[in-house]
Amino acid sequence: MIKRFIIKIIAVCLVSINVNALENVILFGDSLMAGYGLPQEKHLAIVLQNNLNDSGYDLGIIDGSVSGSTSAGGLNRVEWSLSQPNIDLMILGLGANDMLRGISPIETEKNLEKIIQTAKLKNIEIILAGMIAPTTHGISYKKKFDNIYPSLAQKYELNLIPFLLEGVALKPELNQEDGMHPNEKGTIIISDTLTKSIINFIKK
Repeated sequence: MIKRFIIKIIAVCLVSINVNALENVILFGDSLMAGYGLPQEKHLAIVLQNNLNDSGYDLGIIDGSVSGSTSAGGLNRVEWSLSQPNIDLMILGLGANDMLRGISPIETEKNLEKIIQTAKLKNIEIILAGMIAPTTHGISYKKKFDNIYPSLAQKYELNLIPFLLEGVALKPELNQEDGMHPNEKGTIIISDTLTKSIINFIKK
């Protein structure tokens, strides 16, 4: 009985140490994460912050996303964005605009890899939020683009969200009139996806 009690105390302490070690999470993406077209209080960073707090996790969420950003744009600003104090985890969600513009998947992968390396050098953990390309630019392009995220996740041993817009994409009721950007309901679903991934990361 005493042995079991001690084991439980140790387990609780380990979880507490892990949670307390994580202070701030930065969302590093494009308009899909930046709250494009939504009022400030409905932005993903705010919704996610509330979601995590309601789940018992006292974490700060930093909105480092920029509407229209490509992977190259992210690479240009990553050093500055990650220079803010006490960033422990980055949700990397770039690539959608690369895909829309038909930028070479090779170039996109190189940029994302450099962003990952920059974060690693700063001892910042990464959750990689993937995107999936339509067949607009052809099957070959789609295969190469879709492979970027699992390939990088495997190479750098990252937690991977296979598709950031899972459950939201192609659903008119969850997107704004442009059919691409999530509305308030869609943002809640994305927030739930990120919340689960962050909590899983904390508990691993």
